[in-house]
Amino acid sequence: MTEQPTSFERPQGADPAEGRGALRRAPKPAATPALPAQVRAEGAPSGPGTATPCGQAKDGKGKEPPVNGPEHSQPAAAEPGAHRPRPAPEGIPPQPGAEQERSPGGEDRRTGRGLPPGRPMPMRRDGDRLRFVGAATRRIARGLDLDEIVMGLCRATVPTFSDAILVYLRDPLPVGDERPVGPVVLRLRRSDRIPEERDTDGVLLPPAFDPEPEPSALAELSSLTTELCEVRPGGALNEVLRGVRPVFADSPAARAALPELLGEGSEAVVPSGQHAILAPLRGRRRVIGAALFLRRPERLAFEADDLLVAAQLATHSALGIDKAVLYGREAYIADELQRTMLPETLPRPTGVRLASRYLPAAETARVGGDWYDAIPLPGSRVALVVGDVMGHSMTSAAIMGQLRTTAQTLAGLDLPPQEVLHHLDEQAQRLGTDRMATCLYAVYDPVTHRITIANAGHPPPVLLHLGGRAEVLRVPPGAPIGVGGVDFEAVELDAPAGATLLLYTDGLVESRLRDVWTGIEQLREKLAATAQLTGPDHPPPLEALCDEVLDMLGPGDRDDDIALLAARFDGIAPSDVAYWRLEPEETAPGQARRLARRALARWGLEDLSDSVELLVSEVVTNAVRYASRPVTLRLLRTDVLRCEVGDDVPQLPRLRQARATDEGGRGLYLVNRLARRWGATRLSTGKVVWFEVNYTAPQD
Repeated sequence: MTEQPTSFERPQGADPAEGRGALRRAPKPAATPALPAQVRAEGAPSGPGTATPCGQAKDGKGKEPPVNGPEHSQPAAAEPGAHRPRPAPEGIPPQPGAEQERSPGGEDRRTGRGLPPGRPMPMRRDGDRLRFVGAATRRIARGLDLDEIVMGLCRATVPTFSDAILVYLRDPLPVGDERPVGPVVLRLRRSDRIPEERDTDGVLLPPAFDPEPEPSALAELSSLTTELCEVRPGGALNEVLRGVRPVFADSPAARAALPELLGEGSEAVVPSGQHAILAPLRGRRRVIGAALFLRRPERLAFEADDLLVAAQLATHSALGIDKAVLYGREAYIADELQRTMLPETLPRPTGVRLASRYLPAAETARVGGDWYDAIPLPGSRVALVVGDVMGHSMTSAAIMGQLRTTAQTLAGLDLPPQEVLHHLDEQAQRLGTDRMATCLYAVYDPVTHRITIANAGHPPPVLLHLGGRAEVLRVPPGAPIGVGGVDFEAVELDAPAGATLLLYTDGLVESRLRDVWTGIEQLREKLAATAQLTGPDHPPPLEALCDEVLDMLGPGDRDDDIALLAARFDGIAPSDVAYWRLEPEETAPGQARRLARRALARWGLEDLSDSVELLVSEVVTNAVRYASRPVTLRLLRTDVLRCEVGDDVPQLPRLRQARATDEGGRGLYLVNRLARRWGATRLSTGKVVWFEVNYTAPQD
């Protein structure tokens, strides 16, 4: 469909006043032509596939329950046969003097034409249309998402303006300046109608006046309309949508366009005469759909001024749909941005188990500056990081992503925690003068059972001991990242096996209802109470512990994002560690083979002796060739056998294919083929080359 920048303009001299006619109740005519069966009384959205006819459920007395909601229903009349004006739906103002518009003989005093009994009065006064359009547009504007806006259009127009409405939208809906490359397809998004089994007041009629609808007729009508239609370039429907202005269904353009929109046989669905209006829905940049307003043949036809009413309804609905689509895309982008900024999965380092949680401040604002991370380090260590960037905007999330990437890079250099915070502070200052954040960086060593922590204005962590005692760790508070010109201090503390360290952001402990230290004390008490449930010898399950911690949040405590990282310290037993220092001499590789053989024999892993001795010999040989200080050799027995060789040379080894004439260069090739995994990490004092080998635990 060719896009047109033309927008709807009111014809010269036309008054945009809109309103609604007074609604009267009267017995239902004996025969009422059926509207499309797919036009549902409740306005339920159509599902995939062909639209299905709407069936009405009856109550125990054989009467129909209300289907158009409270605004479309009335209690039964007090006196049989008495005419009683129908109250306006919610938000639609009543029309004063509407009762005087009809003469005792049933004729309209202005035109002299007879009015069908029980049908709404036509909107003839300018003030009526103004009041109706004002109330209808307010109802449409109340919607925030796409379904609410379309529902507001349907329920504001039925039954006040029309007896039925069908709303078609482009599938998929274009977003912003996005220009679809495929053909334009319209899908029936929603529909609404006055039930055929009721009068226009929505009041249940006596059984004598409430005949059952013929199922065959309903099925025939439902087969005449389609849910999907493709707008052919240059076709009649394309020309009507390009024109933007609403048109009567009996106009030549609409008569040619309706079969394309509704399918073949639309002449049996759309009443003859000016009883239907086809209104294009135009957003800010393009036509995004169409609305079809229908009236029963026995009701008064639409008038020329009703085209202005339909134009106003279509314009406000299209702009609201455009806004909802843009908002939905922004929310999707924000959600994806936040998800990619946080770790998709946590690593499984040796000697520690991890669990995490992240909660946004609200469902409508899912972007924040809180983050957490766990980074494996050389020597089976792990870095635990949690931070909070000031603000809750896209900018905060972007800064958080940059700081998290910087922290990962600095951790890969194996810098001390205080040095990591110092470089993060410099990076925040380079990003801007007001880029501030709090951060806590900790490094856990499972071999020594120690943890080193540095803090930059972040709430202190809580350590839950195995016996159930919870303590708030005393770490220097430090200044937030981005202040500049401050030093950060690190402390080293014991991390006993079985203990759990909890790192969190201030959203967990601070809100409008409590200060941060009150929240920290409540967190400590919550952890201690949870540990008592599993006894003094068994720590609580890590995932369940995180859920219990979040349960302490009350209704008024979600003022900020919450990031939570829990680490259970299992450690590595001293009996599973073997450590040596080797002088950089020619005898070092042979000595390393003998030491590795003895350690494997002590652990009952003699089956690995040949392969492990070969790998240790190759790695140690490469280290002592260039080292000037003692070389370290360490074997760790966990779920795998890990070997680490450290030296004072910062250059990392590179795997290459040796030529046939080369005397060396095959050591790393053997390591790559025989080891489960291997790698090299640069340290501040040199590097560590490591490899892992799978093994089967010996039977006792």
